Amino acid sequence: MAGQRWIVGADHAGLELKNHLVGVLRGLGDEVEDLGTHSAESVDYPDYAAQVARRVAAGEGRGLLVCGTGIGMAMTANRVPGVRAAVVTDAFTARATRCHNDANVMAVGQRVIGAGVAEEALKAFRETAFEGGRHQRRVDKIEKVAGG
Repeated sequence: MAGQRWIVGADHAGLELKNHLVGVLRGLGDEVEDLGTHSAESVDYPDYAAQVARRVAAGEGRGLLVCGTGIGMAMTANRVPGVRAAVVTDAFTARATRCHNDANVMAVGQRVIGAGVAEEALKAFRETAFEGGRHQRRVDKIEKVAGG
């Protein structure tokens, strides 16, 4: 599954893990646009989550968001119609949200999971296809609630 495109963003609390995961994606042959942050200076996570979410909703790629927990980033991203952001804690939750929810944004927390677990989760998210079928009906309902 080489050649995927990713739009990535993080706040200061996710900087180190974001940088690691960007390297993983590039190592797999994917194109990555890193919207920042690029320093440890305190920033507001909604700014980065919104930028990534808008680009994902426009069809420019999948999204990866990293903050302290992943929660605030996912909450913000999910306000953008067409975005289905999921907080992922391991490879199982990454596979499940791709298979059943057709998630297009993965959010992780640097303070919650280590780099190794995050890397395996990212690979699972990246490589797992949406099952469709009965799950499509449910995704359609999600989009209806979001106004999409």
